[in-house]
Amino acid sequence: MLTFGRYFQRRFGERVRKVPLSIPGFTCPNIDGTLARGGCIFCKNESFSPSLNSQEVPKLPFKLKPSMQENPILQQQIQALNIQFETQSEYHRKKFKMRKFLAYFQSFTNTYAPLETLKILYNEALKRKEVVGISIGTRFDSITLDILDYLAEWVQKDKEVWVEYGVQSIHQRTLELINRGHDCSALEYWVDEARKRGIKICIHLIYGLPEETDEMILASLEEVLRIGLDGLKIHPLYVMEHTKLAQMYKAGEYMPISLEHYGDLLVKSLKLIPADVVMHRISAGVHSGDLLAPKWCMDKNIQMNYLRQLLRSHGIEY
Repeated sequence: MLTFGRYFQRRFGERVRKVPLSIPGFTCPNIDGTLARGGCIFCKNESFSPSLNSQEVPKLPFKLKPSMQENPILQQQIQALNIQFETQSEYHRKKFKMRKFLAYFQSFTNTYAPLETLKILYNEALKRKEVVGISIGTRFDSITLDILDYLAEWVQKDKEVWVEYGVQSIHQRTLELINRGHDCSALEYWVDEARKRGIKICIHLIYGLPEETDEMILASLEEVLRIGLDGLKIHPLYVMEHTKLAQMYKAGEYMPISLEHYGDLLVKSLKLIPADVVMHRISAGVHSGDLLAPKWCMDKNIQMNYLRQLLRSHGIEY
């Protein structure tokens, strides 16, 4: 299996650390009312991005279009980006002797803003000599050809450029149930447009979504493999307090996936995935006291020890 770590070791001859960044003011089209409100039923960005403080998120004046350099909110975003990057990269420099980093725009939809804003923020991260590239978490319905053309310029400068599409499932009934706000009819187009520009695509899938069978889960995997991708993230669905999914869980309308069931699906999945696909993630560690279930997601060491032993028993090295 080609893990994220092994891929970057081959690419740069040393380890590369992914530094997650949360940009104040960013949101999603299924949160702000463009497509829906409330976000996905499981969404609580703070659960996977501790640096995000939702109490300090300003609204972006997207319709005002002042001079971008003089925009005080943009300056706040740049400052937040730099503080987060410096804090996290310094920790990994000291503890793990890391020298190279990938700037990871993680929380919310990180292409859902004016191109002028995105250019300034992406450039701010990419101008650092220790940053070998960028990874951008987004939705395939929130990307444009202009954004891809801009990112392709960094590919031409030999920067590592990944766009991470949160697909979660290919099944329309599931997408409606989780309040995703889109179908998958345009996925292939936006994957192709990115890859033909040299931009690498990582697709996120969630296992254990409400009402999905094993056959449905594996069908989602097979479809994204058919479309084509460069990397893949697979992780279990977990239930966070103060979400719609939490209400369903407390009402007995949703049962989280067990570690054993998840492990079995993961083994089946990895046997289908080509050897050149970079596995960015196969688990979910939740750093929050708001985790309701499954409790095995709280301790990443326990789950990873179990998964590694399980994969080795099937001849898969992770």
